[in-house]
Amino acid sequence: MSTALVTKQRTPVRPARVLLHTFLVVTALAWLAPLLWAAFSALRPYSETSEKGYVSWPDKLSPDNFTNAFEQSDMLHYFGNTLLIAVPAVLVTLLLSSMVAFYVSRFDFRLNLFLLLVFTAGNLLPQQVIITPLYRMYLLIDLPGITTSGKLYDSALGLVLIHVAFQSGFCAFVLANYMRSLPHELTEAALVDGASVWRLYWQIVLPLCKPAMAALATLLSIWIYNDFFWALVLISTGDNMPITSALNNLSGQYFTDPNLVAAGALLTAIPTLIVYFALQRQFVSGLTLGANKG
Repeated sequence: MSTALVTKQRTPVRPARVLLHTFLVVTALAWLAPLLWAAFSALRPYSETSEKGYVSWPDKLSPDNFTNAFEQSDMLHYFGNTLLIAVPAVLVTLLLSSMVAFYVSRFDFRLNLFLLLVFTAGNLLPQQVIITPLYRMYLLIDLPGITTSGKLYDSALGLVLIHVAFQSGFCAFVLANYMRSLPHELTEAALVDGASVWRLYWQIVLPLCKPAMAALATLLSIWIYNDFFWALVLISTGDNMPITSALNNLSGQYFTDPNLVAAGALLTAIPTLIVYFALQRQFVSGLTLGANKG
């Protein structure tokens, strides 16, 4: 019995493919270089880098800077402040924007497109343009017994409201486009069976939007978590500041340890990485929705 030897022919390597992979590798290294350099600096003591310089071979690598940064900045307290702002802001934004998207995508009326444009146009307005009137308005709104400051200014509620206002337009635009891709036969059959508008939204359309909602939740969590501008303007009490302000506690009046600040910056980035990896599958599927449609 004779056996035939089957030789697998290798696909010839094309120059264009080599250039593509080279470009991707260089781009990835360019993006990772600052992060890797910050981690390298955070593991070195300041006395060593001040003597040898940052471009030198380390004599000692230790996590002491991370421990000191966590304790000196009172980071756990600021993590709690950020959680108190980010979680309600993300949930309320997704709820309100999904309601608007449901209405403009499943019901036909004259101002349908105009209403969606009004919500989307809010994202085109620079934040710096409205900061002065918004600051004055926050000072005039009294909320006795609701906030610790007695006003909308210097409160977590004020930051939640401004994040909801600025992020709802983008989320409504994305969800409206996604809901338009859902078959109208689903909602029409539910209406024939006697389903109310609320049940149509809550039990039929919204569960089908989980991939898009997960992708938006990931983006919103990262954007709101990393916000520093609104907290700097609308918060005056240091203990009410979010995590992005905790790094200020690591800077002294006359001296700042860059290695300690680098360790603190890496610690503040951990929650965003956790959110991304937890929702990675839904995030990727949400971004690729409709990619295979003709």
